Amino acid sequence: MATFKSWLFRIVVGLAGVIVVAVAAIYLISGARLGKHWDITPEAVAIPTDSASIARGAHIAEVRGCQGCHGPNLAGGTFIDAPIVARLWARNLTPGKGGAGATYTNADWVRSIRHGVRPNGSALLFMPAQEFNQLSNGDLGALIAWLKTVPPVDTAYPKSKIGFLGRVLYLSGMLPLVPAEVINQTAPRPADVPEGETVAYGQYLAGSCAGCHGGGFSGGKVPGAPPEMPPARNLTPDSTSGIGKWTLANFREALRTGMLPDGVQIDTIAMPIAATRHLSDLESSALFRYFMSLPAKLYGNR
Repeated sequence: MATFKSWLFRIVVGLAGVIVVAVAAIYLISGARLGKHWDITPEAVAIPTDSASIARGAHIAEVRGCQGCHGPNLAGGTFIDAPIVARLWARNLTPGKGGAGATYTNADWVRSIRHGVRPNGSALLFMPAQEFNQLSNGDLGALIAWLKTVPPVDTAYPKSKIGFLGRVLYLSGMLPLVPAEVINQTAPRPADVPEGETVAYGQYLAGSCAGCHGGGFSGGKVPGAPPEMPPARNLTPDSTSGIGKWTLANFREALRTGMLPDGVQIDTIAMPIAATRHLSDLESSALFRYFMSLPAKLYGNR
């Protein structure tokens, strides 16, 4: 009996040791990646000052969902509050005390929005810079011009924290915490795409859809999304699971109200109707043309 207890004790101690080493490794590896310094010198982007460009910037912020994370007044707030996963706060973007606008230069705005990197070289967490990275210089300049005009709000938030489960999910690739890691930071800028009801302009706009619907736009479970969040829908022209039988009017209705052609109301939080309802007729037409030009795919292949 004594021998059995001795072996059982050794096994328990051994397992505990393995767990301690594994936990330490997870914190060490994730900490190294999260703490990486990014030496980014952004290209110069012209920042206009005319009212038409500023209005254009406000529209880009609406359709790209900036207020969805940073709040209607861009003063920031809690983004994720699940301590075992993460406690993340969206930054105050205004020129008020504690806001990015109080200290950011034009280069800082470009570095943060296009590259997902703070002025000090640390990576922004969960900032979808991989989507904003493809903004044209004209649109990025207009967006920054508008950000410079928002009213100041004085507020600041504590440093974001990543919990143990969040670190595990991050290292496994299931939680895209550091978009700077997935951006080709040295790639040349793509040519600007002229506005129009074209497939090319629709492809440009669809960059903000890929995060949820996947690079192939066939939908499925969204990486890093909470369990209660419904999967993204198939946007390819598959006739059974996609939009192959939809009309442009059906597509616009879904974007503006969340109502599908079959009368089903989709979750207007998971699908950011607050942003997509602001798409113009030209933009929704271009998106529809692009999605209908894609090869039909079965649902869930992302």
